[in-house]
Amino acid sequence: MKTLIVALGFLTRLPMPRVEADEVDFARAIRLYPVAGLVIGVIGAGAGWLGAHVDPWTGALAALIAWVWATGALHLDGLADLSDGLGAAHGDRSRLLAVMADPHIGSFGVVALAMQLIAKLVLLHAVPVGAWPMLALIPAAARVGPLVWARLLPPLRPGGLGAMVAKAIRPVDMIGWMLVALVLGLFYPPLAAAPFIILTLSLWFRRKLGGVTGDVHGAGIELTETALLLAAVLYTLP
Repeated sequence: MKTLIVALGFLTRLPMPRVEADEVDFARAIRLYPVAGLVIGVIGAGAGWLGAHVDPWTGALAALIAWVWATGALHLDGLADLSDGLGAAHGDRSRLLAVMADPHIGSFGVVALAMQLIAKLVLLHAVPVGAWPMLALIPAAARVGPLVWARLLPPLRPGGLGAMVAKAIRPVDMIGWMLVALVLGLFYPPLAAAPFIILTLSLWFRRKLGGVTGDVHGAGIELTETALLLAAVLYTLP
């Protein structure tokens, strides 16, 4: 229970009971990131379902606002930082890390945020009202990604929490959650794409960055969510 509280406290802005937690607890909490994602998904899908009673655009906007609120824009911040780093680094990894660590946002980050929010809004609008249960599972499936990336890729900042997270993930955690996504795909086929999207991003992160950071995890979650939304839209096309 403590691990779940830590996971929800880190990944959401929901009020959580105060618990004593150290770096080891934060590292182990990654095992339950998909559960926290399900909570986020239920909030977003619920808001979308209510808003859709007004009209589809209101439903899409309500879902997006609830989605961003529930996460506190945590992963959007990672996407912006990664975009700024890639835009300014020009292949220099030390500069990439320096730019990503800068708390200020640059033009690349602003453009990435705008495009991501617009993409999610349009895709949420395109998904039929009856597909809201599937949408609730998308944030959960996307949060399997950090388990895979932390296990398969080296941390770009050696030592600290990133290294502890990698050690905290057991093979059964990574493989188990990937299998869960595939099983859910039997009922909601777009979700079966999650493991392939996550592994593709893993290859891209390795080639482009050489490893992962917290910002990379956040960006990866955002990109996986958008890709799964696109898969949902394509699947539900008449």
